[in-house]
This record gives sequence, C-alpha cells and structure tokens, in this order.
Amino acid sequence: MAVERLQKYLASCGIASRRKAEELIARGDVKVNGRVARIGDKVDTNKDIVHVAGRRLDVQRQNVYLMLNKPRGVVTTMSDEMGRRCVAELVSDIDTRVYPVGRLDKDSEGLLIMTNDGRLSNALMHPSTHVPKTYRVTVRAKVTEDMLVTLSTGVVIEGKKTLPASVRVLVEEPERTVLEFVLKEGKNRQIRKMLEAVGIAEIAKLKRIKIGPLVLGNLKYGAYRQLTKEEVNALKRVAGLIKK
Repeated sequence: MAVERLQKYLASCGIASRRKAEELIARGDVKVNGRVARIGDKVDTNKDIVHVAGRRLDVQRQNVYLMLNKPRGVVTTMSDEMGRRCVAELVSDIDTRVYPVGRLDKDSEGLLIMTNDGRLSNALMHPSTHVPKTYRVTVRAKVTEDMLVTLSTGVVIEGKKTLPASVRVLVEEPERTVLEFVLKEGKNRQIRKMLEAVGIAEIAKLKRIKIGPLVLGNLKYGAYRQLTKEEVNALKRVAGLIKK
C-alpha cells in the first residue's frame, strides 16, 4: 500500500504545485472515490480513484518533458484572465497536459521547462536545491567593477539579501553592455530588481539560456522540443532525484 497526502499526490501527478493543489481541494474540485476531498486527506495510490474537476487522474500516463523557448510578451501561465497569450498556447498540440517549471516574467524570454512530472518540477523549484540558472542580459548602461561586485555578493531585495551569484561582462560597447548572470535562486523579477538596486533601470533584453545542465541552444522562439533521456536524467541528478 502506498499512502500519501492528497496534495502531494496531485503535485507528483503534475496537476499543480502543492500550494495550488491545496487550493483545488479547498474549492471542492477534488474527489476521492466519489467523495469531495478535504485538506489533510490521504490516498492509497494503488487503489483510490481520484478526480480533479470531474476528470479522473491517469497515474499510468507517460511523463512528458519539454524545452520551450518562451518569446517576450507571453505569460508563464496555463490561462490568463486578461486574455494575454500564455505558454499553454505554445504547447497546445501536445496530447498530455504539461505545466511550466518555475516562471519567466512576461518581458523576459528563453528557456522554460514544461512537464507533467510533478516530482521533478517540485525538486527543481525547491529553494534548497539551488539549481543554477544562466541568463544573458543586455542593458543600456555602463557597468562598473563596483556594480559587478555588488551584484555578485548580493543586494537587498524587499528586506532580504540575495544569494551570491556569478555576474560577468560578456560584451561592452558605448551604447550597451551584455552581462551573464548565474543565479541559484528564483525570486520574482530578481535580475531586474538586482540591477535597479545598483542604478540600472533600462534592460533591453533578458534571456534565460541554461537551467542546470540543460542548454537552450538554437531552438526557435515559440518552438519546443522533447528532452532526450540523457537530458532528463541530467536534470534529475542536479535536482537530487537520482544519484550522481
């Protein structure tokens, strides 16, 4: 018998994060063996039948792992109340429902992992994992050595100092500077707020190019591809799900 908390089970099935799963349960959208579930309920994953919004969970489904090159202007949600284009539209031809791992804000672009493997998604996003994420950032300003030191050692955002990061200049021209950021945390709009903290307000381009061992490469904007088995295993290793 495999018994676990319902919200954890929903997350492992790729339905939503644990917090969002709790919201689904609280709204009465989840049933176990025909009964409306409550927060704190447990399920026997070998025999209990779970429905979410009237749809039965198929725990035997195959996991899907995608790399998406998110364009600027697209929001990292499955739907949007304001009618904005969302990442779900870019993978609408996939038979299995997949969810974004973490976020890229609307004005940022680049590498986004999408999957129905809730266990991997939660492991990659968990603060204790510290999976490195690499960004290429173009600013309309000169970046001094003092700025680089401050950005690298950490700046205070909303009362809390950011973790040490790797920040270096890739290209320096009169009209622009291209920076590489490697972060091991994922605060909301973190790079933008870090740059604002050192007096740089204008960001021409912010693109994520790498997550752990996974590299975006030359994938076209708005396109996606399946991850290889080797890439999936590499992500699982960096997330601590399999031994290195």
